[in-house]
Amino acid sequence: MACTVTAPIGFAVIDKPAGITSHACVARIRRVLGIRRVGHGGTLDPAVTGVLPIAVGQATRLLPYLPGEKTYRGVIQLGVTTNTDDMEGEELSRQVVPELCPEGLEQALDQFRGPIAQHPPQVSAVHVDGERAHARARRGEVMQLQARPVTIHQLHLLGWDASRAQLRLEVHCSAGTYIRSLARDLGKALGCGGCLASLRRTQALGFHDDQAVPLPDAPEAVGKGAITLLRPELALAHLPKRTLSSSEQDDWSFGRRITPGVDGSADAVIVLSESGRMLGLGLPDAEGGVKPKVVFEARG
Repeated sequence: MACTVTAPIGFAVIDKPAGITSHACVARIRRVLGIRRVGHGGTLDPAVTGVLPIAVGQATRLLPYLPGEKTYRGVIQLGVTTNTDDMEGEELSRQVVPELCPEGLEQALDQFRGPIAQHPPQVSAVHVDGERAHARARRGEVMQLQARPVTIHQLHLLGWDASRAQLRLEVHCSAGTYIRSLARDLGKALGCGGCLASLRRTQALGFHDDQAVPLPDAPEAVGKGAITLLRPELALAHLPKRTLSSSEQDDWSFGRRITPGVDGSADAVIVLSESGRMLGLGLPDAEGGVKPKVVFEARG
């Protein structure tokens, strides 16, 4: 009898090192696991470290349903502006930083708390006439990028080093928020310019840095336990669950609607087997059932 090989499925939560792109991390995981179907949840700039969730196998289909908010800790350098809004770019200006105190900085930060309109950096992945802004910027173009609505849910001042004109921040924000833009705009508000000195992402898509593991160095590393796939439902703790009986599981695997559904008004429902294995994701319908949206182990 032929043996059925189950394809890997889950999330590899990587602690991305500096100096490597998010795309390169995905390519490394593909090689390590020997699977093509791999995608990341939220690009990190090469210089930025921290949490990079990587979906493996059919878990890639869950990415649109994960919480989009992210959390960062970073250092902003006042008195310096660059063409990339971080210290990696070409310096554009250097200005005297006024005398500042934590109270004054808190007042300046107030204008960035909550819903704001934010202009992306010139060097960013935003599309401009069908081309990425960073490609145009590297040719020397200066673009008028449209402001985008974002929300900074929490913005904490962690420290102020007056001798170095650097402040440390923790930022919890919506998807699409650029911390480089925050650094630039804070410097402008203070009248001295600013840019991002360093940044680490501590939470993304519901995964935290205490769950992250180092990026494996070589394909053989996976056999030594260098990487562990987290169960896909761990990324969806904000959603209700529906456990299926064995007969319901058969219906589900063929893409049939399940009834009854779940109480509440959730946008989606995690569907589990009796043993607790995730079988997919369903959408509640008006008749009180659950319609299959993402079906793992599909048949028929």
